[in-house]
Amino acid sequence: MNHKNRFDRAVEKLYNAFHTDSLIPECCRQCAVGNICDNTESWRHLTDNHGSTDLNYVGVVNEKFGKRINGYRPSELLRIEAEFLKGCGYSLPLHHRATRPSDPTSKETLFNGLCAAVSFLCKLEGIPDIMDYSQLFDFESTSLEKEVMEV
Repeated sequence: MNHKNRFDRAVEKLYNAFHTDSLIPECCRQCAVGNICDNTESWRHLTDNHGSTDLNYVGVVNEKFGKRINGYRPSELLRIEAEFLKGCGYSLPLHHRATRPSDPTSKETLFNGLCAAVSFLCKLEGIPDIMDYSQLFDFESTSLEKEVMEV
């Protein structure tokens, strides 16, 4: 599978989930990876704890056999989910005593998680971070602006 295609499809699924209110961090079918995996929870059998990046036996076997789910290796899926949950404000892995955001389904919380997940997807593909908006504010002063600043 072409890496560009997997990236575009994953971002499109996350974007759609965000805008249709079907991005829910604590639900295995509607979290970031749940949405990337077409709202299935099969990916959760790759680890023992939601939010963990440690593959369990099933995950290791699938990884070694080259299994991919929508273009992503099991270890990549776990890292995507971990970045999403950290971006939302969770401490990992998820359990009853874990730190969690006060409103896990608020648009602000989900947007922060979405940004973290998409940034990580960019890193996986080796492309510039499309969520990095700092470039919008990075500019060089023209000679006229420099003259004004000197006065």
